[in-house]
Amino acid sequence: MIPFSVLDLAPVVEGGDAAQAFANARDLAQHAERLGYKRYWLAEHHNMPGIASAATAVVMAHVAGGTKTIHIGAGGIMLPNHAPLIIAEQFGTLDALFPGRIDLGLGRAPGGDMATARALRRTLVGGEDRFPQDVMELMAFLDDVAPGQRVQATPGGGSHVPVWILGSSTFGAQLAALLGLPFAFASHFAPAQMMDAIAIYRAHFKPSETLAKPHVMLAFNVLAGETDEEARYLATSLMQAFVNLRRGTPGKLPAPREGFEKTLSDTERAMLSQVLTCSGVGSPETVRRALSAFIARTQADEVIIASQMYAHVHRVRSLDVAMAARDHSLGLEAGAASG
Repeated sequence: MIPFSVLDLAPVVEGGDAAQAFANARDLAQHAERLGYKRYWLAEHHNMPGIASAATAVVMAHVAGGTKTIHIGAGGIMLPNHAPLIIAEQFGTLDALFPGRIDLGLGRAPGGDMATARALRRTLVGGEDRFPQDVMELMAFLDDVAPGQRVQATPGGGSHVPVWILGSSTFGAQLAALLGLPFAFASHFAPAQMMDAIAIYRAHFKPSETLAKPHVMLAFNVLAGETDEEARYLATSLMQAFVNLRRGTPGKLPAPREGFEKTLSDTERAMLSQVLTCSGVGSPETVRRALSAFIARTQADEVIIASQMYAHVHRVRSLDVAMAARDHSLGLEAGAASG
């Protein structure tokens, strides 16, 4: 049974605030846990008025405290923004509080523009170029403490928090394969190199103590409605957010807007068509067909569902629809196999 997980940006909607976003995140995680989702990941972004998960480890603690079994993770921590020791201590602390339930996904993007990166880091020396070395340094801090080791992550040393490599290009695929780590691809907004990245990762994967065989998790948008028409209308919130970001005017997640697509330029329409390639936007049956086709095409080992929608109730419904689609498809496959 292919695991399904959840990717959450803790959206701050127009008319809402961060406190409401955090309450919704915990509620959505609890709902995902009841439905049988395996993981609930939050993403690090900065200087983004519509995303509340900048202090990712803090929000993870809030969500983990309201759940019991589901894995809570970072999807991901943008490691160039941080010293590896700091992240080892943060995630070692989370693991001590919630043993066996914490995932650490690592990315090399800044999670914001370069001005924001400077504000976060004070200097951009090394930065993304040091990402492989920083990953290995972080993993060493999470490993068993060596005799005489002068600098230790306390807590963190010996915690063995599971590490994932995230990516939206082939770079992350190569690094994950080399280190024998699971790989998560950001196909929900950057699908262009997805198939190449999957092929590179699987072809060059080297088994490790952490992982015996490749494990690819792919992100997929599910924006469900009662009908295709309703879902397309609800999806205009995400469309507006993408367009605003490309125009350099990011803001809170907008309410759906009737007729929004008619206001777009040809360039903006083409951008949205490309960005939303890996998406199921429609009725439950439309979502089921889209998810089934996506899994068949990619042979994903795990799918992480993103549902960036204005109304919390619609995000909850989208998780329901996605899990029902998975279970329906598996039921059909099982029936065909037994027949």
